[in-house]
Formats: sequence, C-alpha cells, structure tokens
Amino acid sequence: MNTIKTSNKAICREIRDYVMIGVAMIAYGIGWTIFMLPNSIPTGGVPGVSSVIFWGTGIPVQFTYFTVNFVLLLIALKILGWRFCVKTIYAVTLLTALLQVFQSFTADQHLLANDPFMASIIGGVFMGSGIGIGLAFNGSTGGTDIVAAIINKYRDISLGRVIMIVDLIIITSSYVVLHDWERIIYGYVALIVSSLCVDQVVNSMRRSVQFFIISDKYKEIGERINHDPHRGVTVVNAQGFYSGNEVKMLFVLAKKNESHKIFQLINEVDPHAFVSQSAVIGVYGEGFDQFKVRTKRYQN
Repeated sequence: MNTIKTSNKAICREIRDYVMIGVAMIAYGIGWTIFMLPNSIPTGGVPGVSSVIFWGTGIPVQFTYFTVNFVLLLIALKILGWRFCVKTIYAVTLLTALLQVFQSFTADQHLLANDPFMASIIGGVFMGSGIGIGLAFNGSTGGTDIVAAIINKYRDISLGRVIMIVDLIIITSSYVVLHDWERIIYGYVALIVSSLCVDQVVNSMRRSVQFFIISDKYKEIGERINHDPHRGVTVVNAQGFYSGNEVKMLFVLAKKNESHKIFQLINEVDPHAFVSQSAVIGVYGEGFDQFKVRTKRYQN
C-alpha cells in the first residue's frame, strides 16, 4: 500500500513539473516575443543570439533557438542526466511552438513602441519568472539556463548571477547588428530585472523553515510529522528554567509550503502546544538540497 502511495505521489510530482514548465514557457514566450523582440531590445542566452540573427538576416528566431539548444542538450545530457534533459527538451520544443503562435497573433500589434524602457522592465519580469519557474520544477528554457544548471550542480552559486555574466557578453555583442547603444542599455535593464526575478522565484520555491515544538503529546506529533509530510523529527531533552520541569522538545526542518500542514496537525493533536517557527537560509541533506563544495585532490 505504501509503495502504491509513493508511486502515485511521484506521478503527481512529474505531472505538476510538466504543467508548471508549460506555464514557465508561456511566460517566457510572452516576454520575449511581445515585449523584447518587436522593440528591438536585445536579450541574453540563445534567445539573444537568435534575435541578433533575426535582425541581421531575417531568419525566424524559433529556428535558430531550436538548433542551438539541440547542440547544448547533447552536451548537457551526460552531465545533468536524462531527467533534466527530457524536461528541457519538452520545454524547448514547447517554447519553439509558442514562439510561432505568439508571433502570428501579435504580428499586427506593437506594444509600448514609444516606451522601450517599460517594455524592457515588463519583458524582463516575464522572462525571468519563466526561467525561475522552469528551473524550480527541474526544467529550463535551454541556452544559458543549461550552463547555469551545470555550474549550480557543483557550486553553490546564484543561478541569476551565472546567467547575468554570460548574457552580458551576448547583449553587448548585439551592437554589431543594432548599432544603437540605447537599445543595448535597455537590454541591460531587462537582464538585471530578469536575473532578480530568477533568484526570487527559485529561492521562494526552495525556502525552508525550522520548528521547535514543546508538547506533552510530542510522540503523537512526531509520528504524524513522520507520516505526512514525511519529515524527520529530532527529540531534544530540555528543562524549563522557571519551573525546573523536564520537557521534550521536537526539532523539525521542512519546506516552507509544508508549514501549514505541520501547524494543522499540531493543532489537531495539542492546541496548547508551544511552537516556534523560523526561516533558515539553507538546508542540505536528504530531502533537501545537496552539498555543493569543491573537493580538493592531493597528489603524492
């Protein structure tokens, strides 16, 4: 029975990932094709390269975007594994199709034509949110996202920072086609906004909390937390300073989105329990993030 429940939850997580990646691609496609591309605002990564080629030669962005990502995915396949690459292939294919759809429906529209600064802000928000949601659910829009995911696998470096450094070079190089430094500056603005949105979305998805719980019914509370949301519980022997009584305190680490469930079950078992909740910067280990440290090798 437990095996079946675990399997069903794994299937639900996979379906959720694909749905959210689809939402991410819609957001990214809106930002790129509706706000950035029509206003000749350069962006980074493969979309930036595709935009430059489109402005210079007229080749549709979706063709260049798909071709370059195909090559990058072949490289990433060995490093990041099938799970990441399959979802990224899905994301890249979906975004390629969405680019054609968005451009067809907005061919006669040019939003914020007289306000490129606002277009860069809104476009950056849509694109950054799309990248962040995609990465948070084990996918990506391809391009520099793949590079960032590879680096983030081995180093605890901000995803937004990696994307920003790589994309700065691409945006600057678009001057060769645009010959307009004002557009390049708008591209920088969109890049900064996008990078901030990436970090905000990813960090909010991975945010963790810790609980200290004092209750006479600590065993029942601990068993409930072990069962669902399947989090480990540590029992700490403590003593009340004023009363001098021996008490049992539970220490629990959980995801932010699991907080409501934990509070709910504590209230069901012991409404008079004393509970302290606080946010933590990072949690590493089983069920959370993996350690990302450099291993030194010594030679004799």
